[in-house]
Amino acid sequence: MTVDLDDVAGDLRPAVEATLAAVGIDDGHLSVELVDEDRIRELNRDHRGRDLPTDVLSFPIDGAGPGPGPRELGDVVICPEHTEDPVEAAVHGVLHLCGYDHEADGGEMLARQAEILRHLRG
Repeated sequence: MTVDLDDVAGDLRPAVEATLAAVGIDDGHLSVELVDEDRIRELNRDHRGRDLPTDVLSFPIDGAGPGPGPRELGDVVICPEHTEDPVEAAVHGVLHLCGYDHEADGGEMLARQAEILRHLRG
């Protein structure tokens, strides 16, 4: 089994791979798209009811786990204009695809994110 990262920019692939490895996912597909401020604002408004730009959004698809065929993890959308660190945004977004929720987990997601970033930056 392998993770299909063809739809992830090359400079963000190490962050995506490290995040998936840290949470034990070794198969499936996901995408990471870089968008401008207008597009991220539109997505944030349409999907979260917040009419303002943000740094990263995640759209999980196979949240319940593997089913028949390759797993489709979902999409991460990053606005470089609204993030200081696209690598951190990629890690954050992928963790959301993997079921983490920093608004409800008592700090587990952000601790995992910090651990992954420490590992990446050695």
